[in-house]
Amino acid sequence: MDTPLPIPHEPNGGVRVAGAPIPNVPGVADPPPPAPADPTRRWLRPAHYAARPRLHPWEIPALVVVILATVVGYAAIILLVALGTLDQLLLGALLFPLLLFVIRGLTYASPRVNGVQMTPTQFPDGHRMVVEAAARFGLEYVPDAYVVLGNGAINAFASGHGFRRFVVVYSDLFEVGGAARDPQALEFIIGHEVGHIAAGHTSYWRQLSTIVGMNIPVLGAALSRAQEYSADNYGYYARPGGAPGAMGVLAAGKYMLSAVDFDQFADRATHERGFFTFLTNAMSSHPVLTWRAAALRDRTRAGAMLLRPRQIVRGVGSGNVVPVPPPPHPATPAPGGLPNGIEPPPRF
Repeated sequence: MDTPLPIPHEPNGGVRVAGAPIPNVPGVADPPPPAPADPTRRWLRPAHYAARPRLHPWEIPALVVVILATVVGYAAIILLVALGTLDQLLLGALLFPLLLFVIRGLTYASPRVNGVQMTPTQFPDGHRMVVEAAARFGLEYVPDAYVVLGNGAINAFASGHGFRRFVVVYSDLFEVGGAARDPQALEFIIGHEVGHIAAGHTSYWRQLSTIVGMNIPVLGAALSRAQEYSADNYGYYARPGGAPGAMGVLAAGKYMLSAVDFDQFADRATHERGFFTFLTNAMSSHPVLTWRAAALRDRTRAGAMLLRPRQIVRGVGSGNVVPVPPPPHPATPAPGGLPNGIEPPPRF
């Protein structure tokens, strides 16, 4: 007959049941058991703009209008010259293709001879982000990527020359340091720039066909804003968690981004109103940052182009949101919170 094994005794005199978890170090509490799963919770399907990146719905219509405006501009110049009204502009119009080719060539040559190329051994994190974004977006090749001296400027851009496409990142974006460091913000920004390439925004023929229309006030800016929203969709697809940090660094700088409350910042897209806020956005080549933050938070709809967002929401996962009662303006102090009985400024 087999002899039964002794049951191990606990230090406190208790008996541990066979198969029970091994006790923790004496004096250190065991971790609490996991809470039972909530049967009402479920995974949400990705919101419309949280799945594969999509072009902003205004981009193609605005592109068509800008191309038509460019064609009309060319035709008007040629007609005026043919009628003898103008004689110098025809030469300029004919030189547009060559001029654009030269500008793109110089833009590509400058970082190649002055910047630091991202490689597996130079700025390896940035190089990895470019490679991963290119693979995620279905590109057939990895764009060249360079770091250039920022001198305090926070910027990055994508362009092309011939069959080459490239990304340039200002060095200050790699200097996000200390407690504010947010590599995900950099990954979002790089994804945004590679997204410009994936969306076809850097094509020579596209730039040539819009060279006149893009200089028409409001019209050219509208196409540019739509393209920026489209590139943000790519950046979000590459690294959704980097959206708050990216907006923080663009709004407050490389050391202050962690002080930006993303929800409060996005809420101000609804709070801030008036004709001049409308005009500031309408004339801008990029969506104003509060509207851009609101679009990155609410992935159920496209970013606002001309009219400010009307509803304040909160994210609930997978890019989905739920409306919330409008909170007071973030700058509104609590009653009695100001000294000497002064009143807060009126808000309209």
